[in-house]
Amino acid sequence: MPGREELRVRVWDLLEVTEDPESGATKWDWVDICLLLLILASVLVVILETVEPLQRAYASFFVGFDIFTVGVFTVEYVVRIWACTIDPRYSHPVSGRIRYVLSFYGTVDALAVLPFYATLLLPLGLLDLRFLRILRLMRFARVLKIGRYSDALDRLKSVFRAKKADLGVAFVGVLVALVLASSVMYHVENAAQPEVFSSIPASMWWAVSALTTVGYGDIGPVTPLGKLLGGCMQLLGIALFALPAGILAAGYEEEARRRRAGTGVCHTCGQALSDHHDGQGSS
Repeated sequence: MPGREELRVRVWDLLEVTEDPESGATKWDWVDICLLLLILASVLVVILETVEPLQRAYASFFVGFDIFTVGVFTVEYVVRIWACTIDPRYSHPVSGRIRYVLSFYGTVDALAVLPFYATLLLPLGLLDLRFLRILRLMRFARVLKIGRYSDALDRLKSVFRAKKADLGVAFVGVLVALVLASSVMYHVENAAQPEVFSSIPASMWWAVSALTTVGYGDIGPVTPLGKLLGGCMQLLGIALFALPAGILAAGYEEEARRRRAGTGVCHTCGQALSDHHDGQGSS
């Protein structure tokens, strides 16, 4: 029989999707495929059970399938916590496991099963309808588990991580423009439309629709100055929302170029693939 550490290595290799450092291709095994299919099926069931005729006809099936998926995801979550110390990022037996639980995918795995256990552990008297709906909505966190099995989503996550400072600046710019637009429009239009532009928070609905160039039409300026400023703000909105798109496009191209050159990030150790490959070659 294999030792505990050897078993831990085998389990972690089965659960984790890795890349071949030579080709960069994703390596799949039967566990990855089964978990991915179960994630897709569970999300589909969550969607279908909102259809009232299907809910009445297949209520017992929906409940049984939910219990089955929660059981599988719970076992997966517990086993990942047990085996995660193989990964150098989580090597410490205590703090490493805590770091994994608090990581992005560790949080997603917890959210995938938390609603089920919350409804069991909390007394029904404490669960009002709104809280129950929030718990049921949290089941859609299961769709985020797909990111673990998608190379494209993993690349996008790397892009967000690399460009988070630039995206933060762009987000602050959009937020400032939103506050300025709603403030200006409130002072310009309040006298002509006191019920529509009754306050700056109420004017933010118009500012959001204007800056995103959606323009629902339920709120709009009627004064000549308000229309002029509204048009300028809509043009400003095009530029502001094009900026994050340009940042993400440039970041994705840089990430694709790094991976083609063999300098992507290894899923297992978190190091650059070029360093990882050099270390393997020298060992």
